[in-house]
Amino acid sequence: MPAVTVSDLSTLAAIPALDRTEAVERPVKAVTTAPRGLEGEGFPVRRAFAGVHLQDLDPFVHMDQMGEVDYAPGEPKGTPWHPHRGFETVTYMIDGTFQHQDSHGGGGLIKDGATQWMTAGRGILHIETPPEKLVVAGGKFHGIQLWVNLPARDKMIAPAYQGLEADDVTLLSSGDGGALVRIIAGEVGDQRGPGSTHTPMAFMHASVAPGALLELPWNPGFNALVYLLAGSGRVGSEGRPVTSGQLVAFGPGDSNTSHLEALMLGGQPIGEHVEHYGPFVMNTKAEIGQALEDFEAGRLGTIPPNALMPHVFDPDPVRAEQTGI
Repeated sequence: MPAVTVSDLSTLAAIPALDRTEAVERPVKAVTTAPRGLEGEGFPVRRAFAGVHLQDLDPFVHMDQMGEVDYAPGEPKGTPWHPHRGFETVTYMIDGTFQHQDSHGGGGLIKDGATQWMTAGRGILHIETPPEKLVVAGGKFHGIQLWVNLPARDKMIAPAYQGLEADDVTLLSSGDGGALVRIIAGEVGDQRGPGSTHTPMAFMHASVAPGALLELPWNPGFNALVYLLAGSGRVGSEGRPVTSGQLVAFGPGDSNTSHLEALMLGGQPIGEHVEHYGPFVMNTKAEIGQALEDFEAGRLGTIPPNALMPHVFDPDPVRAEQTGI
């Protein structure tokens, strides 16, 4: 980790220095540890937002760290075809590959620093599964899936898909040259990431060398969260110790300080009531009931005739070659 890196950070634009006479550093509000679980057909995840109140996450609803794991042959798993409504999914692959296809025509291979941004809106069916090559040979698998809420006025917009390749990401260095920041969505100074979002937000991945300091100007209207992907360090002016698998929620302010290999995210709170049931994120229980009814009636989309399906692993390579598995 990570897939996208730069050998000489001095070639990159630098993060603008903070005006310490005006910038208000955000205090650490809480640190929580993500429990482990299984998702889809049984791939390992850490539930990054577990134990955090939705009010502190708004506009985000859910985030899984997928892996980090080095699969043996036959072990890789994904999700079967399933519905979404009322929000957006952001899948960021740090190492390894994942295939995506949806009922609205979106899809492709997500690998090594690429991101897919799927707007479910009024409804979509999709599948995410490891490609045949990974299932057969095994290999590294490490990524993030973030769920971003949509406000009530946008819940029923048309589905959409963005495929962001690793080379699309905006790269910046810290002022001391010890940190690399990848902007996937949002902005730092006059530098913007490629992600187009319905809900104003920022989504970034930083690698911070030992002893380096990362300070970011942060929109005071956004919340601020940092999730530790690897290593350990300290956050905030008080130097709060944190380690991998922990989520840091910050209080109000307009700057963030971090010493870590981490995801940094924040967004403009929507401030609406959330009803979350499985793959549906709506505003009322009645809307959840309608989503279930629409899914059962086939109104959230149909699986296309050329549908991607999970690869069935055969441990006998000779038989697999003969049968075309």
